[in-house]
Amino acid sequence: MIAEATTDERAGILLVDDMEDNLIALEAVLGSLNEPLIRARSGEEAMKALLRQRFALVLLDVRMPGMDGFETAANIKRLDQTKDVPIIFLTGAEDEPGYAFRGYATGAADYLTKPFDPWVLRAKVSVFLDLYRKTRQLEHLLSREHIQSKQLSTRLAALADQLSDDTAPDLTDLRARVHEIRRLVGQ
Repeated sequence: MIAEATTDERAGILLVDDMEDNLIALEAVLGSLNEPLIRARSGEEAMKALLRQRFALVLLDVRMPGMDGFETAANIKRLDQTKDVPIIFLTGAEDEPGYAFRGYATGAADYLTKPFDPWVLRAKVSVFLDLYRKTRQLEHLLSREHIQSKQLSTRLAALADQLSDDTAPDLTDLRARVHEIRRLVGQ
């Protein structure tokens, strides 16, 4: 696992290509990132993988038999569970010039032609991995803040109930509750 990863979940990268040589090349370039590299040989396999686990990024070949890359990307962006997963399209340099526009229109974050520069690909993937980790950290912090907010609301409601009683409040208990609320707010 990468040392700077602060969440317990590693950021998987989904490699989607119908050609074995392309998958091997991607694994060779990205292996040094020390993140799980999951293969899919078709759009259908990619969708199954995306529904089984979270991915930081999808590297998606445009031309594949059956469900091509554009259709796969459209399906990824349609589902709530996968719509925020960034996609980098990879395609041959001889492909139609309109493919790049179509890729971006489908929701791709980036578009690279093969043969790609390994350093450029690794740098782009690293940026998306960092974004994924930071997003996960924010989700974790927001979840913790939500829990603390609920605890604070519960304690404030209990304090309000105690103060609304017709009986004289127990000052020691009241001070303890105020101290606990201050502690929650100060976190």
